[in-house]
Amino acid sequence: MFGLLDAFTQWFDSYAGASNLDENHDQSVDWVRCIPFIALHVGCFSVFWVGWSWPAVFVAISLYIVRMFAITGFYHRYFSHRSFKTSRFFQFVFAVIGASAIQRGPLWWASYHRYHHKYSDTEKDIHSPKQSGFWRSHMFWFMGKSNFVTKKELIGDFMRYPELRWLDRFDIVIPIFYAAALITVGDLINTFNPDWGVTGSQLFVWGFVISTIVLFHGTCTTNSLAHKYGTKRYMTGDDSRNNIWIALITLGEGWHNNHHHYPNAVRQGFFWWEIDITYLILRFMSRVGIVWDLKGVPEKTLRSSLVLEKR
Repeated sequence: MFGLLDAFTQWFDSYAGASNLDENHDQSVDWVRCIPFIALHVGCFSVFWVGWSWPAVFVAISLYIVRMFAITGFYHRYFSHRSFKTSRFFQFVFAVIGASAIQRGPLWWASYHRYHHKYSDTEKDIHSPKQSGFWRSHMFWFMGKSNFVTKKELIGDFMRYPELRWLDRFDIVIPIFYAAALITVGDLINTFNPDWGVTGSQLFVWGFVISTIVLFHGTCTTNSLAHKYGTKRYMTGDDSRNNIWIALITLGEGWHNNHHHYPNAVRQGFFWWEIDITYLILRFMSRVGIVWDLKGVPEKTLRSSLVLEKR
């Protein structure tokens, strides 16, 4: 039986007891395993003690954008869909940046996203608002005991990289270094530029806690809201929707009906008026040689199955 000790161990080693969890298929919430996640939410209230400063707010917004790009550009479009190519070095670099978003390791994230596309909005889809309602599709799905396990059978192409397996297994390491770096930088600023009003604890709260929680819920809107609110351009067989507001907060992920119509495309805003910041960044990166072989949308696919149905 998977007990309390195993749940605590999983804070540091996410593969601990994985075989038992996978065999049980237990979808009940593991509250012990989720204590750090709950603590992050509660930690947002500490802003009333540490206060704010413009540098702290700037850091929070900047790190939101950088880490959101790592999630949308690499965790999603690269690891989940292989919509472009990159070197092993940059593959790891952006996996590390993505891990700092505290949305688990790249293999875990991508495996569950592939599973979602395989069973989108059917009874097997574990984060479909149609099947399980808003809150489970938004966040409670990943808190289920069995869902802490990486679906290795769906991510075998990247499982061959030991550095990615390590990052996936010990997914707490990068967030710890990230938090420590923010505290250190904040203390250094306070020492050499006290007039800025920045402290280590303030930079931690804004750059780590608040930025991460906003980033998490922004990312999750594609699971919950983008399968319920917006417009449906294509007949995809599921409830995916295009939503400009979600696209803005997620750097382009809100063109979700487009994405479900042709998941392999690096571009999710199919038309010029559909703002897709992640795609624009990837295009720039391709020009300087960091990524290459960006997969486009075939013209036939672009014009096929149009329904232009509003919701």
